[in-house]
Amino acid sequence: MGGMGTQRFDTPRGPSQRQLRVGELIRRSLSDVLARGDVHDPDLSRFAITVSEVRTSTDLKVATAYVMPLGGKGQKEALAALRRNKSELRHQMSRELTLKYAPDLRFQLDESFDRMDETRRLLQDERVQRDIAAGREDDESQA
Repeated sequence: MGGMGTQRFDTPRGPSQRQLRVGELIRRSLSDVLARGDVHDPDLSRFAITVSEVRTSTDLKVATAYVMPLGGKGQKEALAALRRNKSELRHQMSRELTLKYAPDLRFQLDESFDRMDETRRLLQDERVQRDIAAGREDDESQA
């Protein structure tokens, strides 16, 4: 018995347009605050940190920022410094945002760079290159 109300939640849905828009606003604002060095913590100032993405909860009260120090060095130290200064970062960021509430900030290391490197390595593999070439030959013979 699948009523109209139950099916709506059965399929996983991506973030709403509002979540995406607010996430991008937070990403830009957080990047600006970090670039300007508005937080006066020598440990945090040592790092040039890239904020690649910010995902917000459905109620926009929690924002998870995916970060990576430039060059990938000192990841744990940078993450610890960000977490230690999250209230100050939130305060500085809230000055620029026009949101009713400044979201609680959470920080995670962005592992997409590692996945891209692994994908690149796999694509360079000799067996994969052979399979790609064989696929092209099949496509050309069918045309």
